[in-house]
Amino acid sequence: MNQNTANKEPETYDEYQNFAFHPHNVLLFLTLFGVAALFLSMSIAFVYSRVQNGQPPVRLPNIFFFNTLILLGSSAAMVWAKRSYLQDNTRNYQQALVWTMALSVFFMIAQAVGWYQLFQNNISLTSSNAAGYLYVISALHFAHVIAGLPFLAVFLWRAKKEMKEPVTVLVYFSDPEKRLRLRLLTIYWHFLDALWIYLVLFFLVNYLIQ
Repeated sequence: MNQNTANKEPETYDEYQNFAFHPHNVLLFLTLFGVAALFLSMSIAFVYSRVQNGQPPVRLPNIFFFNTLILLGSSAAMVWAKRSYLQDNTRNYQQALVWTMALSVFFMIAQAVGWYQLFQNNISLTSSNAAGYLYVISALHFAHVIAGLPFLAVFLWRAKKEMKEPVTVLVYFSDPEKRLRLRLLTIYWHFLDALWIYLVLFFLVNYLIQ
C-alpha cells in the first residue's frame, strides 16, 4: 500500500497540473473571485456607512468565534478526506466526508443561534446600518455554505454507493475526474473558512476601534 501510494503521488500531481485549465477549475476560481469581490465591496460599504452616519459597530456574540473553530474543523476534515483518497483508504475517506458534512451542519445550527442571540439583545436587521450589514454579510456566507453542501452530499453518497467491492473501490480511486472534483471541493471549503475568519476579524477590529 505504501509503495503504491508513493508511486501514485507524482502521477496525481501531474494530473492536477493537466487540469489547470479544466472548465471546472476555471469556473471555480471565477466564482471565488466574484464572491471575494462581493464581500470586499460590502466591507467597504460597511466602513463608509459607519463613518458617514457615526454609528457604533455591533459587538459579535461569542458564538461567532466558536463558529470559527467549527469551520476550521470542517476544513481539517476535508484535508483528511483528500489525503485518505490519495492513500486509497476507503474507511478514512468516508469517515472524513461524514465529519465534514456533520461539522458544516453544526456550523449552520450554531450560526442560527448567533443570530438569535443578536435578536435577544435587541439587535435586529433594522436596528442600525451596522447591524443590517452584519446580518446580511453573515447570511451571505451562510448561503455559500448551503451551496456547497449538495456537492459534499453527492461525494458522500457516491462514496457509500460505489465503494463496496474491491473492484469498484479501485475504479473509484483511479478516476482522475473524481480526484479533480475533490480537489476543487477542498479549495472551496478552505475558501469559506478563510472568508469567515476575515469577516470575524473585520467586525472585531471595527468594534475595537470605535
